[in-house]
Amino acid sequence: MTLVAGVDDAGRGPVIGPLVIAGVLLKESDIPKLQPLGVKDSKLLSPRRRESLEPEILRLAVRHEALFLSPYEIDDHVLNGKRLRRLNWLEAKTMAKVVEELRPEIAYLDASDIDEERFGRQVQELIPFPIQIISKHNADRDNLVVAAASILAKVNRDRAVAELREVYGDFGSGYPSDPRTVRFLRDCARRGAFPDCVRMSWKTLKRISGP
Repeated sequence: MTLVAGVDDAGRGPVIGPLVIAGVLLKESDIPKLQPLGVKDSKLLSPRRRESLEPEILRLAVRHEALFLSPYEIDDHVLNGKRLRRLNWLEAKTMAKVVEELRPEIAYLDASDIDEERFGRQVQELIPFPIQIISKHNADRDNLVVAAASILAKVNRDRAVAELREVYGDFGSGYPSDPRTVRFLRDCARRGAFPDCVRMSWKTLKRISGP
C-alpha cells in the first residue's frame, strides 16, 4: 500500500489574512475516487462546493494537516530574509513540516518557486526521512491529490478570513485589486494604524493606502 500526499497553499497573494499550507494523505488506490466526487483545483470551485467537498476528502484521507502563516511571519521573511530565503523559502519550510507530519512515501507539491525543481529540492532537504518529492507548477490543476489539498487549504483560509471579518468588518477578499479591500486599507491609513491581519511587506500597500 503506497501512501501519497498532496500539498498546496491558499492565500499567497492577498494583503490581508494568513497564508495556509494544507496537505492530505491518501492510499494510492483511493486517489481515483476523488474524481467522481468532483475534486478539482479549488480556484475552479465555488466556496459552497469547496465546503461540501471537504468532508468527502477527509473521509478518504488517511491523515491531513493545515498550517497557518501569519502576516507577521510573512513580513519577517519578506523584509528580513536573504536572497532565496524569503516567501518561497517560508513556503518550502512549511510544506516540509506538513509532509513530515503526513509521512507519505510520495509527495506531490504545487511549486511556489519559479524553479519547480529547486523548490522540490529545498523541501526534500528539510524532511528527515527518505521520500520521493514531485514539485510541479499547476499541480493543483493537474494532480487530483494536490487538488484535494488545494480545497482543504482554501476552506481553512476562507474560515480564517470570515473570523477576521467578524472583528474588522467587511474588508472584501483581501486582495489588492478588490475595491472594498482598498477602502479598508485607506481607512486604516487615515487612522494611522494597520491591524495585525495586514501584511505590511506587500509592495502594493503604499499605493493602496495612499491618499
